[in-house]
Amino acid sequence: MAQQMFDLSGNRALITGSSQGIGFALAQGLAQAGAQVVLNGRDTRKLTEAAAAIPGAMTLAFDVTQHDDVRAAIDGFEAEHGAIDILVNNAGMQHRTPLQDFPADMFEKLLQTNVASVFHVGQAVAQYMIARGRGKIINIASVQTLLARPGIAPYTATKGAVTNLTKGMATDWAPLGLNCNAIAPGYFDTPLNAALVADPEFSAWLAKRTPAGRWGKVEELQGACIFLASEAASFVNGHTLFVDGGITVSL
Repeated sequence: MAQQMFDLSGNRALITGSSQGIGFALAQGLAQAGAQVVLNGRDTRKLTEAAAAIPGAMTLAFDVTQHDDVRAAIDGFEAEHGAIDILVNNAGMQHRTPLQDFPADMFEKLLQTNVASVFHVGQAVAQYMIARGRGKIINIASVQTLLARPGIAPYTATKGAVTNLTKGMATDWAPLGLNCNAIAPGYFDTPLNAALVADPEFSAWLAKRTPAGRWGKVEELQGACIFLASEAASFVNGHTLFVDGGITVSL
């Protein structure tokens, strides 16, 4: 019975920004739990290569920051292939510059990539989930939902917005049968963090600052995603689950 609660067989999951890094790892985890996964990104070559590593994976290329493109892609997919039962809004970007020097165009790009994309894709997929009376939406937040570090103030703002948008999704859509939650990863060894991983001083600081004493491995996010995508989380809504080695609870 317990295993059945986490079984995603018969479900299809769309994961944005999933040709590499956290998104790809989450897609692998959902597939291992039985879901058919749909990988998203803008680079069709990278998507094809990533899909080849996951049995039964599909690809759906579109720009998550473009509202009309998102709608057209989701409408076309639902018409041709059927339901998207699980959505993971993972697409995101980072830019590190002291706030006083932060370029205005990069601030806007962060807002579009990290926040507006969650709205665009979430709304497009939710309209079909609402019609079916069920669906799981999982947004990827960050420890920067709660914490700030020098040089990433706009990123911190966007991830705070993701968590609050998740609360809003749950408030509006839980009565219509949807479960809307977020995962807040800590510091993980990903392409987005490559510069920090390569910095011995930062890695030493992180090991001391994190109770678990190390960088996270992307595979360690899979369990949280499977849980929130499964019937085991049927009464979980508007929650942000921190997977961070304890960094947000310890001084």
